[in-house]
Amino acid sequence: MGREVERARIAVAEALENKKVAVVSSGDPGVYGMAGVVLEVAALAKADVPIEIVPGVTAATVAASKLGAPLVGDFAVISLSDLLTPWELIEKRLNAASAADFVIVLYNPQSHERTEPLVKACEILLRYRGPETPVGIVRQAGRSGEATSITTLKGLLESEVDMATTIVVGNSTTRIVNRRMVTPRGYNLQ
Repeated sequence: MGREVERARIAVAEALENKKVAVVSSGDPGVYGMAGVVLEVAALAKADVPIEIVPGVTAATVAASKLGAPLVGDFAVISLSDLLTPWELIEKRLNAASAADFVIVLYNPQSHERTEPLVKACEILLRYRGPETPVGIVRQAGRSGEATSITTLKGLLESEVDMATTIVVGNSTTRIVNRRMVTPRGYNLQ
């Protein structure tokens, strides 16, 4: 974090010298990844170079697959990092997504130095959701050391969470089925 613009500038400069360049981003490059900044830097440099964006798998869908099926309907992904987005805007998004009853995926929930955003997010979520709302926690999604657990909204702050954790907060219909999170899509199962 913090060197994305520099990486994009180097890649564009190398591409302008007719070199083949690959910018590697974890997850999907278009979801909190490097694709946007590379396109913006290339445009600013008026660099007429071909840019191919190869899709990856974002932590939201990896986490969902580990937890069960919590994202089978509408959902929102919100980063709690206020490094590039002001907290006031993050708070506005949390309120809107919570009020609309979206399943909410939280990225970058907290670090050792920055624990307040997750506490504030829980306070906001509890205004709209019951304390027993299912919450899935996946650390290191799709990586070595992956750990998965399911708790409740009231138990979330007692869980081990860091910047490499993806949190999936269920909506009003999400429930636990055979120890897995499921957000029913509305099929008639009778």
